[in-house]
Formats: sequence, structure tokens, C-alpha cells
Amino acid sequence: MNYFKYVILSISFFAYNCYGQTEESEILKIKTGAEQIEKYISLIQNKKIAIVANHTSFIRDKHLVDTLLSRGIEMVRIMKVFVPEHGFRGNFDAGEVVSNETDSITGLPIVSLYGRYKKPLSEDLADVDLVIFDIQDVGVRFYTYISTLHYVMEACAEQGIPLLLLDRPNPNSGYIDGPVLDMKHSSFIGMHRIPVVYGLTIGEFAKMINGEKWLKNGVSCNLKVIPCENYYHGKSFSLPVKPSPNLTSDHSVMLYPSVCFFEGTIVSEGRGTMMPFEVYGHPEMKGDFSFIPRSIPEMSKNPKYKDRECFGEDLRDFVPKNGWNRLYLQWLIDSYNKFPDQKNFFTPFFEKLAGTDLLRKQIKSGMSEIEIRESWQSDLEKFKKIRKKYLIYKDFE
Repeated sequence: MNYFKYVILSISFFAYNCYGQTEESEILKIKTGAEQIEKYISLIQNKKIAIVANHTSFIRDKHLVDTLLSRGIEMVRIMKVFVPEHGFRGNFDAGEVVSNETDSITGLPIVSLYGRYKKPLSEDLADVDLVIFDIQDVGVRFYTYISTLHYVMEACAEQGIPLLLLDRPNPNSGYIDGPVLDMKHSSFIGMHRIPVVYGLTIGEFAKMINGEKWLKNGVSCNLKVIPCENYYHGKSFSLPVKPSPNLTSDHSVMLYPSVCFFEGTIVSEGRGTMMPFEVYGHPEMKGDFSFIPRSIPEMSKNPKYKDRECFGEDLRDFVPKNGWNRLYLQWLIDSYNKFPDQKNFFTPFFEKLAGTDLLRKQIKSGMSEIEIRESWQSDLEKFKKIRKKYLIYKDFE
């Protein structure tokens, strides 16, 4: 059974990785939590289950929902599927409301956690004994899948329902960087006091949510994590499925933490092209490189500067000499310094992305990238000490 017309991708789709060419043998050495059915089948037998899943929830070439249904309806009773931003098939635009629906193939109810509400209601869980969470994250604070995780954990804790999390590798787990969230600027794209790049798998992050008492009223979720096998932080691997519509390659996934800051400015981050987060530009900027954002179904329906030529930078050949080990602010700073209308360069959304109002002020004041990154270090050191309590895998340090 195949839910997705574009999702089941060959390994070559993500063949270029930030660490260089990734061989198939290297990819196969990592086993996700979902793949290790023998470790959790006894936990789900004869249970009424809800699954939090999307287009990334695959076991090799088969969706987790299909895999469990094939085991026999009497043994595994799937009641419904909860879906995050971008929907079940990953074809909703960023920020686009996701609607409830009934899956046409399985007949399962699809319940949106990115529509009328973001936290499962008590009635959503009334017929459920266990919730399974299996979504590929990218390890960046403003990527909303971890916010969905928070609310699912909170709802499970309040209703006394266990959560089984099937862990997956984090492609940005080789470093920790960026400003730590100031809770004055918390939102669904930043709910926790963590840096932009926090160096945890989604399973480790779930443990941190519990351990730091971040759930409402300090409740604790009955959480069990099925870890990945043969994985450690910073290990090179290639995602077999794009985690969201506009992260179209391993390279874009690695650039995403840095280039996504442009979403909080009037500069285009390349949505509306086949190279989002690998280019940036604006109609009033200068440069030899240009692109024209178009409406692209299932990627970007109404991008910035649709059908207008934007001038800027092409980052598709950018590979750090020392590997991907930090955020890069030079593109943001350079764009601001050269932009003719600096007064209107930033939008109010920038504070939500940055998680602080300080970064905007630092750039406006003319601080260098080195000076700005130095200002993060005290908070980062505090976070690193907390982070170590929740590690499941060997660290990169």
C-alpha cells in the first residue's frame, strides 16, 4: 500500500550529505526505532492504538501504519492517526491549516494537530490504550514536530495513557548552537528553553521534556523510547524521505538552521523554487545569481515575490571546511548591511524564529558574527549540562 505519490524515494534522492558522499552500507547500519518491531510488538498487541505519524513514518519502503495493519487487525487495533504540520502525506505548505479527514485506503480517521487545535482532546484519546509517536525530526527548535510532541505528551499524561516513541536519527546532531529561547518569545515554533540547534534525537528530547517538568502543571508522561541501533550523535547518514515539503535534500537540511532566519525578514529563503533553503534573494538585492519563485503544488503555493526575479546568493555548493559544526550568520548579516531599506528588513516573525529580541538588535548595531556567537556561550554551556542528563547515544564531544 502506498499513501504517497512522491514520498518513497530512492537513497540517491538524498545522496549528497553534509559529510560527503554517504554510502548505502552506512545508511543500512542505522536501524530506527520503528524498524525494530521485535522490541515493541509485545507492548502493542491487543491494544487500541493511536499513531502520531506523517509521510516520514516509514520502515524501509512501507509506512508504519501499513506495517502494523499487515500484522493483523486482532493483534494491533489502530483507532486513528494524529498528524502534525504538513499533514499525513507531507503536502501541506508551511503554516497551512491541516484538516481532519478519513484515509481513503485504510478508512482510518486522520486527526489534525495543526488545525483547530494542536493538542489532542480528551475525546480524541477516549478510545485509546496507547499512543505511538514516529516522526522524523531535523533537530532545530523552530521545526514544529517537537512542539507537537510536547502537546501529545501532555495530553497522554493528563489522560493516563502511555506514549511509545520510536526514535529516529537527528541529521543536525553534531553540534549545539544558537541563542537559547527567551520565554517571552515562546510560540509553537519555539516552546522550550533550548538553543536553535540542540543536538538531541526526538526520543532524547522527549526525555528532556519529562525530566525538566516542561509539561503543563509539571505532569509527567508515561514514556518509553525505542532507541535507534548503531547510531551516535554526529554520525553521517542520509534521510530516505524529505522531512517536510521544502527540505528537499540533505544539504538543505544542514543549511536550514541558518537560512531559515530569512523567514523573519523580507528576503526570500528560496521557497517557490526547487532549491529552498539553498538560495536566498530579493528583487531589490544585487548579485549575479537570480531565481524566480513560482507557485509549486505540494511545496509552496504562495511564496514570497511569486513570479518576480530575486537576486541574491546560491549556496548549493557551500560545504564547510571543518564540517557542519555551527550556525552561519554571515548571509543574514551581509544581506542586512547591503539592503537598501534596512528599516523594514526584519519582520515581527523574526523574534519567534530567533527566540529572542537580542539578535535583531545585535545585527542592527553592527556586531560581527563572532561577537554575536560569543554572546550565546554562557547560555549554551548551561544547556549542555542539562542536555547530558538525557542522552541515549554516544555524544559527539
